[in-house]
This record gives sequence, C-alpha cells and structure tokens, in this order.
Amino acid sequence: MNFKGNIYLVGAGPGDAGLLTLRGAELLRTADVIISDVLANPELLHLASPTAEILKRGNHKRDGGLSQEQLTELMITHAKAGKTVVRLKGGDPFIFGRGGEEAEALVANGISFEVVPGVSSVVAAANYAGIPLTHREHCSSFTVFTGHSDSADAHTALRYEQIAKIPGTKVVLMGMDNLADWTKSLIAHGMPAATPVAIVHRGTTGRQKSVAGTLGTIADLAARENLQPPAISILGDVVTLRDKLNWFERKPLFGQRIVVTRRSVQAGTFATRLTQLGADVLEVPTIKITEPTEKMAVVEALLELNSYEWLIFTSANGVTAFFDLFFKRFQDMRDLGGARIAAVGPATAAKLRELHLQVDLMPEEYLGKKIVAAFKKYQNIENVKMCLLRAEVANKDLPQALTEEGAIVDDIPVYKTVAETEDRTGAAARLQEEGANWVTFTSGSTVEHFHTRFDLPKLMNQFPQLKLASIGPETTKAITALGLKPTLEAKEYTTDGLIEAIRKFARGQ
Repeated sequence: MNFKGNIYLVGAGPGDAGLLTLRGAELLRTADVIISDVLANPELLHLASPTAEILKRGNHKRDGGLSQEQLTELMITHAKAGKTVVRLKGGDPFIFGRGGEEAEALVANGISFEVVPGVSSVVAAANYAGIPLTHREHCSSFTVFTGHSDSADAHTALRYEQIAKIPGTKVVLMGMDNLADWTKSLIAHGMPAATPVAIVHRGTTGRQKSVAGTLGTIADLAARENLQPPAISILGDVVTLRDKLNWFERKPLFGQRIVVTRRSVQAGTFATRLTQLGADVLEVPTIKITEPTEKMAVVEALLELNSYEWLIFTSANGVTAFFDLFFKRFQDMRDLGGARIAAVGPATAAKLRELHLQVDLMPEEYLGKKIVAAFKKYQNIENVKMCLLRAEVANKDLPQALTEEGAIVDDIPVYKTVAETEDRTGAAARLQEEGANWVTFTSGSTVEHFHTRFDLPKLMNQFPQLKLASIGPETTKAITALGLKPTLEAKEYTTDGLIEAIRKFARGQ
C-alpha cells in the first residue's frame, strides 16, 4: 500500500552548511517534518519553514536520544499521516549512516522515498585539512573503513592483516573510541609505525581541529589534545602535504567563535561572510519583527503619502515592514507619490533598490546631527514635510534634530521589535555551555534583548575571553548603559565595517 506522505533521506554534508546540495536545501524548505541527526549542522534548520516540526535525534548512547528503531518508527508514522518528512543525516545517507537500513524499513512498509546524496567527510574533511587523498607523487588510490566495526560478526569484521597491505591512502571513520586498538592492529600486521597520520576533528567547520603524527604516536597525541568524536583519521604519505596545503585553518578568523545577534532572516549574509573567513558562527537572534502596536498612524500616513516631500528609512527592517503594509493597501508602486526617498546606511539603500526605487539621499551614519547635515546640504528643510518610517521604540534624537531645523516630521512606527526566545538550532544552548570569543551587536535593541535573555555581564564573567563588538555609537551607548565597554566599535557603521574591525583585531592591528 502506498501512503500519501513521502520520505527523503537527505545527506547534510560534513558540517559546512555551504556544502549542502541544492536538492537538499529545496527539500528542507518544503518539509512538514525534519528529523535531524546530531552530526547535521543545526544551522541548516534555518532553511526550514516556520511551520515545520523539527525533531533532533540526539546521540542514543551519549545523551539518551532516539534509538534507530524509534527513529524509523517515527518516520513511518509521519509518512502514514500524509506528511513530507526529511531525514537529515550527517555526510551521505549511504556511507556508514544506516541509510540503507532505514530505506529497507520504508520499502517493507510500502512508503515511497528518495535518497539525496551528501558530501562525505571522507573527502571533505581531508580537503579542509589540506590533505589530498590521491596525488601522482604519492598514491593513486584510497581505502575507507570504519574503526567501529562489530568484531563479533565474522561477516563484517575488519581484516587488519589485509588492510595493512593495501597500498595508498587509508581513511578511517568513527575511529576515535578504538583509536589505540586499530592503530596497534595495523602495526602488528605489518604497516610501518612511521606511517604519517592526521586526525581531523569536526572537519569543514569553524570548530575544526587537526593533529598530525604517525601510526605509532597518534593515539597518544590525540589523548593529549583530548580529541573526541566526530573525527576522521587519514593515513599515508599524502599527510605530509598538509603543511603546504592547509588553506582552511589559515583563514583570518579561523578559531574565532562569533555570536551573531541579528534576527534570523537578516543574519544570513552577515553570518555567511564570517563563516567564509573561517569563523565558527553561532546565530543567536535576540529580536524578531512584528507589526506595530498601533496601526492607525500607519494607515493615516498611507492615506496622505502625496503630502510628504521625503520618506525617510533608517533600516532595512523599516523598508520591509513599510512596503508589506503599503502593498496591502495599494496595488501600484506609483501610489507612493512624488516624495523623495532618504535611506540611512548602505544596507537600507540596498533594500530600497531591490524594489527598483531611487534613493535620493543616503547619510552614511545613523547620528541625528549628521543626518540633518546631509539634508541641509541637499536643500533647506524648513517647513519641509517628512515621514520617518522606523521602529516603534526608537531614539528620539533624529526627529528632534530635524524639527529643530524647521522640518515637519511625522514619526511613524511601521514595526515593533520583540524578544526572540526560540532556539531552533541549539546555538543559544551552545553559547551558554561553551561560550564564545565575540558577541556582535548591530543595534541598541539587540544589546537590550540579548542582555534580557542571557544577562550579559554575568555571561562575560563566566567566559572571560568573551569580547563585545559594536556596529556604531548608538549601539555602544546601549552596551555602556550596562556598565560594560565594547572591545571595538566599527569605524564604518555597517556589518562590513564590523567584520573588518574584528579582522584587524585578530591581526593585532
């Protein structure tokens, strides 16, 4: 019997969210239910629909998560209920991921399924550690095996006497728990103790850690460095190329764990750029955007748009919120009227240009006096009617400064920021457990909501290495109001400026 629901066994890749396939991303966006393995990058869950049910399997042995039998039954139950289920599996579903067993159970229950391959850590972690698995001057083959086999099963038990004799590179998955055993077995069966070996922990992520030694020394080195699963081991002469080819661990922000506090729909580009620079990024949005408490002011502003000479937007959020409301009332952009448009900062201007709107004035800095100076340079603003479209709770300096110069200003709240408390990806829990190197703040409201959620001074006492990065003076004011001082403030008040300031700090400049 075929059921309405469908199941997709999706390879999440090795850890770097950018290595997820396009097909995998497409399915995550449309899934009703996502059952995620512990090794799948939780940031991938940002792709999920807000209405999707997300279940994290956990590690059955380490933290009491779902057993394989419970997980399979859960998939079948949801499929029988007519739901689209994505089973998100670390690496590739059919490489030591028990995907084959899950697929067999689905077939037995008459449930249709699709397997979406994923990039395996076999190749990806080696690449990110600067180790080519094959090289014309070293070897022309590689062998993959698990260090966690069931020795009681004669059919699947590893035959070290044969493995030791196979030429080329060897890659060992799930080999940390039995590292001392299988290295000794390979040596006992003739593999030279001097064979170069590297272990790559959490490969392809900002948490990657690599240790190199030999077959005879690697177990002691791993114990000394306290390397834990997940990790892969690479054996062979190609390991010696690591010193020359180790590109990933040389990135400018590698080893830096950075918290991004922007709301999740905005965090992507900022977080992605940090990740591309090698950082271990925790997306912990502290605010989310809702409609303003009182909508009448927006309604009145929409009805008299033709009376304004300027529409002023101070953030990309304001642009999005205003036009969401605008298109509920009007069908034609021409109903915007003949007002000029001012955008504070390049991000706000970029959001307006996405709507094919010309930005007539773009003050670079969100400082009341500097915005007024930019307007005065453009024209005399006395008796000029302006509509300021921004957050419900916002600094009064800007409308006051404009009014002092004679402008007629309607300060219209088009959105409200409220606290974000959901932790779909587990990033907030990880911050509280492991700490970070940086917390980045892009507005005063992110500071205030972050403090409400985590108690910022207490968090900094708990993790002395924690540093604060502010996007600009207004954000710095919110930090100093807590009795704290940011480690740095961006010279250019944008996320690009914030990234550059952190890069310079990391370089010791």
